[in-house]
Amino acid sequence: MSRKKARITGAEALDEAFAAVDHAPLRASLGVDIDDEHLRLALTHRSFANENGMLPNNERLEFLGDAVLGLSVATQLYVQYPDRPESDISKMRASIVSRYGLADIAREINLGQHILLGKGEEGTDGRSKDSILADTMEAILGSIYRQFDFETARDVVLRLFKAKIDTASARGLHQDWKTTLQEKVAEKKLPAPVYESVVAGPDHDQLFTSNVLIDGTVRGTGTGPNKKLAEQQAAHEAFLAIR
Repeated sequence: MSRKKARITGAEALDEAFAAVDHAPLRASLGVDIDDEHLRLALTHRSFANENGMLPNNERLEFLGDAVLGLSVATQLYVQYPDRPESDISKMRASIVSRYGLADIAREINLGQHILLGKGEEGTDGRSKDSILADTMEAILGSIYRQFDFETARDVVLRLFKAKIDTASARGLHQDWKTTLQEKVAEKKLPAPVYESVVAGPDHDQLFTSNVLIDGTVRGTGTGPNKKLAEQQAAHEAFLAIR
């Protein structure tokens, strides 16, 4: 007679899920050898924690990471743009540390594949959601600060966000990306973007997925709780692809 497999505990489920992914590429992208304890907590989304016996999650680390990120970027902007008024560098900082700015960096380092998500978020493509990517990116920065020190965490921020800081503008990243993309394709003498959207899920929990095609080729894909946000995300991705 076969025995029933014993149900693993929440802590065991966490260890198993964490060990199932090779985190060496992530550590290499960050440029610091963050240990398993700090990295595991930083990657634990509340959905995974809640589904496995209310384990500790990464939300407190997000709080720290947000502070580290904000001060690091603000200081660099202050030094790098000595002739810009406070009103400009304030908007520049806000755009860089926005949800979209953080999600961009998270995608560049393939952070999504490392996040520990519950089944519900897995089923709605949580690894691609700007909010989850941005929050986890902050938690990673918070964990680096906790294990090492502010200077180490600041250096990681300035390395990862260098391109955004170097090209920062007071216009901001949280802008109308559909208009921005339209202007860019016109500048490059390309055909106008065409958007195609589909929706899945019940009325109270819909998820829209939008593709933007330029000259018949998909150049960007976005998801969101409504069509507008999905198209904006798709346009942003397409802009980055053709700029």
